[in-house]
Amino acid sequence: MNSIRRVLMVHNQYQNVGGEDITFASERDLLHRHGIDVIEYIDNNDRINHLNPISAAIQTVWSQASFDALLELIRDSEPDIAHFHNTFLMISPSAYYACQEMNVPVVQTIHNYRLSCLAANFYRDGEVCEDCLGRRFALPGVYHRCYRNSYSQSFVVASMLSYHWFRRTWQEQVNAYIALTDFNREKLIQFGIPSGKIFRKPVFVDNVADSARQAGDFALYIGRLSREKGLETLIPAFSHLDFIPLKIAGDGPSRTYVEKYSKKYPHIQYLGFQERNEINSLLRNARFMVFPSEWYEVSPRTVVEAFALHLPIIASRLGAMAELVRDGETGLLFEAGNAEDLADKVKWLWANPQEVIRMGNNARKEYEEKYTPERNYEILMDIYEKVIHGNIQ
Repeated sequence: MNSIRRVLMVHNQYQNVGGEDITFASERDLLHRHGIDVIEYIDNNDRINHLNPISAAIQTVWSQASFDALLELIRDSEPDIAHFHNTFLMISPSAYYACQEMNVPVVQTIHNYRLSCLAANFYRDGEVCEDCLGRRFALPGVYHRCYRNSYSQSFVVASMLSYHWFRRTWQEQVNAYIALTDFNREKLIQFGIPSGKIFRKPVFVDNVADSARQAGDFALYIGRLSREKGLETLIPAFSHLDFIPLKIAGDGPSRTYVEKYSKKYPHIQYLGFQERNEINSLLRNARFMVFPSEWYEVSPRTVVEAFALHLPIIASRLGAMAELVRDGETGLLFEAGNAEDLADKVKWLWANPQEVIRMGNNARKEYEEKYTPERNYEILMDIYEKVIHGNIQ
């Protein structure tokens, strides 16, 4: 029987809303639906604009304000467990210490690669980079200005990570980590987190009506428009496939690049940023989705959303994507950055609509087995119970 009654959820929001913020809100709502009392402690990185650089640097390493506020909140609310999603920048790792001082066990979901990479994505100058993985001070990241293209800001983030490594914050102040994929889990182990403290729990999306579908009449890309997402592989791959319509939805720094080539190639349609109901319509009507990222990714929600709607995916054989998409079963994998290989996979899947339907049905089964809210809640409660009762290896 579930003994969890009250959960403290801690999250530092980014200046631009992203997947971590959506996952935080989804898990909060999931707990609410199951009668769990959720206490929220939220900060926002917009606040950094009102701090001088020295104050911002100090707060990044240790926020006394967060420590004090959490002590008071825990005294008032008496949570069974604290579940952290993000502490960067404003909350800082000092929040872990407040929880441990009040004997509240801590679980931390890992949404990116920040512990080992100042940019949080293992990606630099157009390719995968692991120069800082395993280092106790991320000197290459400082040298290359990996955080916001700034020596000073990169030094601050590197100092925060190094300080808390030598203080053993990551090893001793966090009772358990949640990795979203096995690939993510392996990177945590390489960083130095004991494997017995790391649990795997994927993201989830709400269930949708399960209905048979036919192969749609266009290929689809949904996501941020930026170099690491593989747009400079995607568009060249489709440039000569004028018999296969491609729709691109999203926004970001590579928008000008996408707009330029969507004007040059009539079969490539740029839709701009799309709201959630429009995204769902695109997913329902596409033949397959293309996910050409050239960085490791962590666990893209878009993949799970596609699976829920019987949509197979053509993805890069890289990082978490090679784990989430089973080649020949729920989609196809191609060599990351190889436009010719991607074009070959696109042509083959487009020419085989029965395979689209078969893979789409497999994708839906994958969703039902791994990514439903009900399954996610079971996994989450199991993790909480093990942490509270000290059943950690």
